[in-house]
Amino acid sequence: MPPLVAAAIALLGLVVIFSAVWVWQLQTGNAGMVDPVWAFSLGLVAVLYAVLSNGDPASRALTALGGLVWGARLGTHLWKRNYGKPEDARYRRFREEWGDKAASKMFWFFQVQVVVSMLLSIAFLVPSYRSGPPAGGWIVLAVVVWIVSVAGEGIADRQLKRFAQDPANHNTVCRVGLWRYSRHPNYFFECVHWVAYIALSIGTPWGWVTLLPPVLMAFLLLKLSGIPLLEESMAKRRAGYAEYMRTTSALIPWPPRH
Repeated sequence: MPPLVAAAIALLGLVVIFSAVWVWQLQTGNAGMVDPVWAFSLGLVAVLYAVLSNGDPASRALTALGGLVWGARLGTHLWKRNYGKPEDARYRRFREEWGDKAASKMFWFFQVQVVVSMLLSIAFLVPSYRSGPPAGGWIVLAVVVWIVSVAGEGIADRQLKRFAQDPANHNTVCRVGLWRYSRHPNYFFECVHWVAYIALSIGTPWGWVTLLPPVLMAFLLLKLSGIPLLEESMAKRRAGYAEYMRTTSALIPWPPRH
């Protein structure tokens, strides 16, 4: 199947999924469940491209497996974190700012996430449709980057979860493990994850396009919906967070400043 047709099928599927989640949040009053659905659905897009493609079998298998496992891990983590919990502060803020128009604006906000997902899915589309296998060195690099990124993100998530579960740490700032060197190590490894598919795309005519997903993810986290909204809230309600921001790298792990 041609790649544009596969992308169109993915687009239609994502529109349906995110529209259904929008209806769900109308009933529950909690838009935070879009986060795990985003991860699950994007992982399934990786499998969809691999199945519909007639490209190199090894590239298709690595892309499908990488996207599926990444999406399953992240989606499960976000589901456990959000399900049955109060709505994320970011979405509460949107509702307050949008007022009576919150329902309609939330719908279009969800559809913007469809667009973002499609842009990120370029990382899966290009290697799935390459005609020949990547060189062995690029495969090794892709696997190593993928393992480091997914494992690193999982470790950061577990460290933060254990810290938050300790009553002695209530309303304090997590500075343990990876969180000592980065205010958002989970976000850092999330950006690195998308680099793995660049290695799988080296040597293809459209390989350069796979530079977009990691750059886009870094931009979103650093400038839009990730770090700015989260840290604005954290600095107001958590003692010591402003000092944490002054001494600790925002994204890339680095020794803290004095």
